[in-house]
Amino acid sequence: MRVLVTAGASGVGRAIAEAYAREGARVWVTDVDRAALASTPDSWGAAEVDARDEGGMKALFGEIEAAWGGLDTLCANAGIAGPTAAIEDIELEDWRECVSVNLEGAFLAAKYAAPMMKAQKSGSIIVTSSTAGQYGYPYRAPYAAAKWAVIGLMKTLAMELGPHGVRANAICPGSVEGPRMEGVMEREAAAKGMSRDAVYEGYASGTSMRSWVRAEDIADMAVFLGSERARMVSGQVIAVDGHTVNPDPKV
Repeated sequence: MRVLVTAGASGVGRAIAEAYAREGARVWVTDVDRAALASTPDSWGAAEVDARDEGGMKALFGEIEAAWGGLDTLCANAGIAGPTAAIEDIELEDWRECVSVNLEGAFLAAKYAAPMMKAQKSGSIIVTSSTAGQYGYPYRAPYAAAKWAVIGLMKTLAMELGPHGVRANAICPGSVEGPRMEGVMEREAAAKGMSRDAVYEGYASGTSMRSWVRAEDIADMAVFLGSERARMVSGQVIAVDGHTVNPDPKV
């Protein structure tokens, strides 16, 4: 299996790439973090590419086609948290930055993966959305808007590419333990006048399983969706979140 993971050098993307590698897949990752890319295994392909840079993405897919002759699974995972603030306090520039990375990054990856997959009459496109793309997310308007849009993109891809044997699905992670969410919690605590620990507990209490998610939980679902075991799974929005029951939990 030939797999590309955008933003795959750290965090959830790194966990996805490692999980596919353990399954014996050939792995290629992109990222804008040069140090994180340098830490990836020598057996992986690695490219410093901004997911929003069409020229860079086009060149990347040209390299993949030359090296591998095609692509079996695309994990369009690039994204940023964006600002945490009340809607009236969000700057247009920050809104555009968040929407651009999360939505345009997925669009460009799918744009250049689709011709390869159509030609081989097979493939799996997995986009990383969020539970914020299912329920909304107070104080995170640009992020939620982008993640809802990613789901619309995925469902359109499933319809457009399905006749060519290509599947598309979205994974919606809940609150994933790690540095990115630490930053979100700090900003949310400030916006809500709460402590960081209260925000942390609030996220857990907002799920029926009273727990945070691990990056490996997301990776396991991505590996399943890229496999033949999921051959008839397409157009689906799959939450890996411990069952969110309150998207804006209060402690």
